[in-house]
Amino acid sequence: MRVETISLNPEVVALLTEARLPVSDLPSSHSLNLLGVREGDRLVSVVGIEIYGEVGMLRSLVVAESRRNAGLGANLVSDAERWAAERGVKALYLLTTTAGKLFARLGYETVSRAEAPAAIAATAQFADLCPTSSTFMRKVLAADKSLQARRP
Repeated sequence: MRVETISLNPEVVALLTEARLPVSDLPSSHSLNLLGVREGDRLVSVVGIEIYGEVGMLRSLVVAESRRNAGLGANLVSDAERWAAERGVKALYLLTTTAGKLFARLGYETVSRAEAPAAIAATAQFADLCPTSSTFMRKVLAADKSLQARRP
């Protein structure tokens, strides 16, 4: 298995829909980048990264049900973080209703929605698609004093 850059296609949408993740804004997101993992011809995992200058939104992490609990999601997040950092992203943000413990184990910290950078707060996922009860999390990928100064 290897991680590859993929385009938004019906296979991605089906995997996300099966996991009850939002897909309505994906076709209109000009900053969306998708990484995926295939086993043979079958897509088994996807993660999205939206880049807004030095910050990014990690979103749409999904692992096919038959491949869960094998570390595939954690490995894909690590690859996504490296991919984003190579493109100048200093911090990744995400919203989750179900995977807060996983992301905490991966080094993400819960932060107040009030701490969201303007570009992140303006995304459809932040503003409309994810409930306000979602856990908002951040991981600093590289030294950035302005982000570190705002840490609780």
